Amino acid sequence: MSTELTLEQKQQAYTELSDIKANLAARGWFPGTSGNLSVRVGEFTPEQFTFAVTASGKDKSVRSPEDFLLVNEKGTAVEATKLKPSAETLIHCEIYKHTGAGAILHVHTMFNNLVSELYGDKGSIPVQGVELIKALNIWEENARIEIPVLPNYADIPRIAELVPGAIAARIPGIVLRNHGIYAWGANVFEAKRHLEAFEFLFEYVYRWHLLTK
Repeated sequence: MSTELTLEQKQQAYTELSDIKANLAARGWFPGTSGNLSVRVGEFTPEQFTFAVTASGKDKSVRSPEDFLLVNEKGTAVEATKLKPSAETLIHCEIYKHTGAGAILHVHTMFNNLVSELYGDKGSIPVQGVELIKALNIWEENARIEIPVLPNYADIPRIAELVPGAIAARIPGIVLRNHGIYAWGANVFEAKRHLEAFEFLFEYVYRWHLLTK
């Protein structure tokens, strides 16, 4: 498999990331430089691929020439750079490897943190009969889904090891407890749709819990 990327492929990936970064930053979904985003670039096999990812420690409400870098399937930079990939790049590696996704969006919000704590011991967040489940391309009447929740270890490789076992059929997302959601899709557009749906569902579940407790 050829791993050589064209300038146009790199520019397109960086442009897509820059646009979605600005969109999500405007919603306040990257508090304290948290969160990370990535877009896969070029050819793919589970054993070999490349993706553009947000650099570590950057203010995502600001555009700069140092926002993104390219890494391989091991999370290692593929070009000479002083930038460091996001600390959670290994989680992106596992998601790409086991789903073949085209983009991954990770944000920290109040509702995904609250609902992950509410159901963290159970290991998944149950949602049933809510219209926005259809945004995940699930169309059954009164559909019920379980959104996986993983523990938020300080050791990122320890989390990454759990990712393959947590990926659930038809559910394009994983939540880290008291941390945030990783949502993915075939491209940035689909990943954004999935992320917005998850965030709506998290708020619904939490508010419904308060109404019925």
